[in-house]
Amino acid sequence: MECKTIGVVGAGVMGAGVAQNLAQTGHEVILVDLSQDILTHARQEIRNGVRAQALFGRGPSLDLKTLLDRIRFTTDDQELADADYVIENATEKWSIKEPIYRRLDTICKPNVILAANTSAIPITRLASATSRAARVIGIHFMNPVPQKPMVEVIRGYHTSDQTVQETKSFLLAMGKDCVVVKDSPGFVSNRVLMLTINEAIFLLHEQVSTPADIDQIFKSCFGHKMGPLETADLIGLDTILLSIEVLRDSFSDDKYRPCPLLRKMVDAGLHGRKSGQGFYSY
Repeated sequence: MECKTIGVVGAGVMGAGVAQNLAQTGHEVILVDLSQDILTHARQEIRNGVRAQALFGRGPSLDLKTLLDRIRFTTDDQELADADYVIENATEKWSIKEPIYRRLDTICKPNVILAANTSAIPITRLASATSRAARVIGIHFMNPVPQKPMVEVIRGYHTSDQTVQETKSFLLAMGKDCVVVKDSPGFVSNRVLMLTINEAIFLLHEQVSTPADIDQIFKSCFGHKMGPLETADLIGLDTILLSIEVLRDSFSDDKYRPCPLLRKMVDAGLHGRKSGQGFYSY
């Protein structure tokens, strides 16, 4: 199946990054969100992302106007009827995602794949809200999307071989390689990463060390490009909290208990890079 027009649901940090990556690789994009304010912010974030890539000589060279012309910014989800493939990037809450999948199932063409760009919610559960469980799959993109060549693909209980193969081909057209894993809350990456970040926050909460020193240990001792607290700021502390709460609810295991400092920072609006302040100032 040829995927020329891609629907992107949710124009936050991840949705904007996915839309930018798609436009840079020659796709037509329908970017949908609830308000024009969100879409205006996404347009600016895409501009910033393209300029940053040009500044550092990364990514394909493409005129900014040409790229933006490939993206249809809209609040009308009925326009997704034109999509050949849909990627959902909504907030990590079942109460938000479930009605989206029910609606997508009625709007999108019957054979269209619905891909969940989710951090922790099981793909099988999302597929249960549709009549096309075999055509629902997970694609866990990494942030920033245009700069990360690898993604985690999650196969739900009913996801077909054809859906997996078509998704692999689609990702190749986006310039992405992938690793396919079985469905489980948090999958592989976030089941490990969220515990690491949460424990790093506990170290800060207990005043064992500072954010800079915690991160430096991971960078200097283990060769990580970013430490766990820098990574948390990049992902967004609100997303970290929602993801680890999904893991705790899913496994009924207190090892996923969110650090009180994480809750306090989220309540205070200190969400990381996107708010200008997290464990570091931006």
